[in-house]
Amino acid sequence: MARRNDGPALPLYLSEPGRAVADYGLYLAALPLSPSLPRGDGHPVLVLPGLLADDVSTRALRNVLRRLGYDAHGWGLGRNIGPTAACVKGMRDLVDHLADEHGKPVSLIGWSLGGIFARDLARQTPDSVRQVITLGSPFRLARNSQSRATKVFERFSHLHVEHRSLPLEAESAPLRVPATSIYSHLDGIVHWETCLDTPGERCENIAVMASHLGLGHHPASIWAIADRLAQPEGTWKPFKAPLFLRPAFPKPARPAGRDPLAAQPAA
Repeated sequence: MARRNDGPALPLYLSEPGRAVADYGLYLAALPLSPSLPRGDGHPVLVLPGLLADDVSTRALRNVLRRLGYDAHGWGLGRNIGPTAACVKGMRDLVDHLADEHGKPVSLIGWSLGGIFARDLARQTPDSVRQVITLGSPFRLARNSQSRATKVFERFSHLHVEHRSLPLEAESAPLRVPATSIYSHLDGIVHWETCLDTPGERCENIAVMASHLGLGHHPASIWAIADRLAQPEGTWKPFKAPLFLRPAFPKPARPAGRDPLAAQPAA
């Protein structure tokens, strides 16, 4: 008998590549509207890629952020194969370097596994992090079966210097910095419920209609990211899409059954 909240349906998984291409087409079509995106103060932004991805995957997003005046950086650590020694040290050093160079905290954007890394960095160096924005990041994963990327991740586990049990122990407490989780009910890689943060004074969940592989360049994601980055430092208010864009942002749904963090017995 199948357990509730297991991984995305097979059709969603198999259609991911095609839907990601379609999401990129939407990105290209929306480029002429880039001047209408919310603008902020140009602070440093670090974008972390997902599992098996590198900085090429986040180039479109970083290009938009640079046009908006932000000092946007890729992580420069090659392909993301999990928490290797070079990855863990490299990310920490990069956050410290950017914060020191600019004299102000860094906004972290993490796609999928990159978002889990971003939340870890925010816990380790809260004074160097301005806010965290995650894209389809399953930081509330309770079982490996809730992600279709588990086998790929485990293939590189012998290279990892950090090994964690589920649910992630660190996620039992909220972040000390503002946090936004952008997720999709159409995600074909991770179950969307695993991406939901517990709403609080400075954390929120924003639903968009994108594929998992398209979350980093889908126009709705980009608008939400630009809106969150544009908030003055030290202030925060929940996201509210402008009236003409509200159809692009479905109302957040409540997770079915228990909290995804809760342990569930095998069927």
